Amino acid sequence: MQETHTWRTFLSSIISNPKEKQRIAAELGVKIITLTRWVSGESDPRPHNLRLLLNVLPAQREQLLDLIREEKGFEEFSDAVQDDTSKDISAEFYTKLFTTRTSTRANLYYWSICRAILESALERLDPNKVGLSAWVVRCMPPSGPQHKVRSLRESVGIGTPPWGANLDQQAMFLSAESLAGNVITLYRPAIIEDLDEEHNLLPAAHAEYEKSCAICPILYAGRIAGVFLVSSTQYNYFLPHSRSGLVQSYADLLALAFEPEDFYEPEDIALCIMPAQREQKEYFAPFRQMATTILREASRNNAPVHNEVADMQVWQLLEEKLIQVAANK
Repeated sequence: MQETHTWRTFLSSIISNPKEKQRIAAELGVKIITLTRWVSGESDPRPHNLRLLLNVLPAQREQLLDLIREEKGFEEFSDAVQDDTSKDISAEFYTKLFTTRTSTRANLYYWSICRAILESALERLDPNKVGLSAWVVRCMPPSGPQHKVRSLRESVGIGTPPWGANLDQQAMFLSAESLAGNVITLYRPAIIEDLDEEHNLLPAAHAEYEKSCAICPILYAGRIAGVFLVSSTQYNYFLPHSRSGLVQSYADLLALAFEPEDFYEPEDIALCIMPAQREQKEYFAPFRQMATTILREASRNNAPVHNEVADMQVWQLLEEKLIQVAANK
């Protein structure tokens, strides 16, 4: 009688090679006997280990994932990784983006380019509106005694429910203890498929509704301007290569929104600790009032400034204040 072909029998054939069996166990951080129990059905891998298993078997990943989806009891894992995204950014979008790039006024350029890219990203990454947020997180200008980039700020953000369509007014600081800060420091992407399960291994608590996230650095000529941060309400949402690949592609496009001087060398960055965002909220409450005060004072001194300049001055004032608050704890 022919044996049913399942992910367990498929894995069994892979680990029939003792060296491969030892390698997989070592990379998963489990005992060799654990792999044997998985293939026999004596035990089931935790979702975290199942995700790692897919990652350590890149050549067999798609076939293994298809077989996992077929097994009863793995519906939650399987449903979360079903791939309904378009694999490529359309040629029409590139045409639209470059038209925006050439026709937009300088003071609206950054926001317009970011917004166009984020809208395209949400359309392709969340076509079924299961819940996604996308942020451009950028480096604050160098400051402090050592004149370093000391924090990151959420800059342009949009979402699908339960997040709002326009998240800009909720922007706050991220820094050394954040996931984005970790990506900035290491200069490499990070994909977290289960923030609840892996929270003890991460540098910071995650946001409300957020179950998984993908973060890619925004790079130009070996320097970094910030990160593209995408969060989902679903576990394992970025497991398909098409989704994680799209996040990287959009991060590459976002480099077009920045000026060359907005990118920093690794030695220019020394992120500080910041209070948690729930603590930051009280300091951000009077943001608009502070910006209005700056605009009025500049006008009285016959040195009017643009709204963007006033906003940046408020960001810099709040950055200094919050760094001191965190340092004095």
